[in-house]
Order: sequence, then structure tokens, then C-alpha cells
Amino acid sequence: MQDYVALKSGHMEFLIRALDGNPISHPAANIAPLPVTYDAELEQAAVSFLRRTDLTLQPRRQWPTGGLPRMEVNGRIPAERQSQPGRILCMWGDAGWGSLVREGKLKNGPFADQLVEVCAAMVRTWAPQQAPTWVACIPSRRHPNLVPDFARRLAIALRLPFHPVLEKTDDRPAQKQMNNSSQQARNVDGAFRIAGVVPTGPVLLVDDMVDSRWTMTVAAYLLLSNGSGPVHPLALASTAQADE
Repeated sequence: MQDYVALKSGHMEFLIRALDGNPISHPAANIAPLPVTYDAELEQAAVSFLRRTDLTLQPRRQWPTGGLPRMEVNGRIPAERQSQPGRILCMWGDAGWGSLVREGKLKNGPFADQLVEVCAAMVRTWAPQQAPTWVACIPSRRHPNLVPDFARRLAIALRLPFHPVLEKTDDRPAQKQMNNSSQQARNVDGAFRIAGVVPTGPVLLVDDMVDSRWTMTVAAYLLLSNGSGPVHPLALASTAQADE
């Protein structure tokens, strides 16, 4: 493939030979050469399409079969303990914002200023009912500064206070190492606690990655159980391959 891409001409002959054919028996098609320039407006339209910000993060409404024993919850999640529908900036590694998210994640941050700006713009366009009056984030012991740093900068861009009231209780395996949704749910059972006073207003709850949605579900449940207003989740990227 690299040899093919490096060619300046003779692409069809290369393919015919690769398929054990004889290029002489296949006369060249009378096709005009491809242009080497492009329309700048068309390029900008393509970039804007790839960087669309309209992915919805739906809340979970039911605990997994058997519930979460440490949190002592089971069955349907009460409506007053569910998060609101949230937003996801992009898919992990996609050709739009995904490459910037991937770069920040793999380098352990900080996430690019562009991501702060576009997420702030996304929140303003989204304009959820009962608009957030403060910002919180999902904590991590493996990358303790990555998401808090991003959430703090996003809060500044939105002119909101940042309150890191969620705390990780212990080290857990990464969610991507779990085999199914039930295991992912139990992996965050008791993984967080409230540290400090929870403001009463609506909150923008920030994380970098979302997959099974159980981390957001548990964190929102804790915030709401401790007096917060409606929880509006926001994630930089989704790693989910399918809705679980």
C-alpha cells in the first residue's frame, strides 16, 4: 500500500501487476487526471462536518440485574436520581476532534485549549434547561490531574465555579478491561464518595471518556443523593461500539 501511495503515475498498471495481470492487455482508460488543488470552502465544510458536536449521552434508568450491593441499590433508578441527557463531543479517535482527544489522553494531558473552547461552545448551543451553575468532574487515581484540569478550564470558559466534590475511593481496573456491562457497573460500585459540600444548583459533570455510562450514572446518583440540582453530563469522547 505504501508503494502504491508513493506512485506519481502508473497506478492502474501497478494494480494489474499486483493481481498477476498483464498491463499491456488492458489499455489505459481515457480519464482526465485528478486535480492537485482543492476548494478551500469545501475543505472547511468537510472539517466542520467532522467536528460536529451533536452526540447525545442518554442516562441509564435501571441498575444491572442484582443491583450494586455496596451502594445498596437495585431495580429502577428513581427519576430524581437520574442524570439529564448529556452531550459527547466526538467518537474516540475520529477524524474530527477525536484526534485531539486521543493525543491529550495518551500523553496524559493537558487537553488542548481548542477542546475547552469547542466544549464551551457546545454547552452554550446545547443550552440545557436548568442551566448549570457549577462544574464537577469524574476523578481518577491513575490520571489525577487530567480531567480536573480540563474541567477547571472549562468552568473558567463558562464563567462558572468548579467544585471537585467527587473523590475516588480506591484503585479499580479500567472499565475497558471489563467483559460486559454488568461487570462495568459493579466495577464502579462504591468507587466514589462525596468529599466536601455539594452545591445545590444544577451541575455540569465532566469526564474525558464514556463507554458503558455506568461511571456517569453512579456519579450523578451520588451528587443528586447529596443535594445537587439536575446533573448534566458532558464527555469528550465515546469509546462505545454499540449501545449496551
